[in-house]
Amino acid sequence: MPDTCYVYILGSMKDGKARTYVGWTTDVEKRLAAHNAGTGAKSTRGRTWVLLHTEDFKTRPEAMSREWHLKRDRKFRKKLVEDFLKEQ
Repeated sequence: MPDTCYVYILGSMKDGKARTYVGWTTDVEKRLAAHNAGTGAKSTRGRTWVLLHTEDFKTRPEAMSREWHLKRDRKFRKKLVEDFLKEQ
């Protein structure tokens, strides 16, 4: 049976500015560690990231489709950041 695929949203604050990153993986914890170690995506280097949201899918195409939609849904990502900041 293939691995479950996950879509994840990371959040980061630096110099008072919030950023989000959307990606997909089969191992969320390992991927988060890679982003924080500077070996993840180039656009995530130099920041400390926290996991804001995950969704799981049975197939890679389903996960990639959801990733595509989340990357275009700024309103949803902005709400995740606002909710995260309220908890701090």
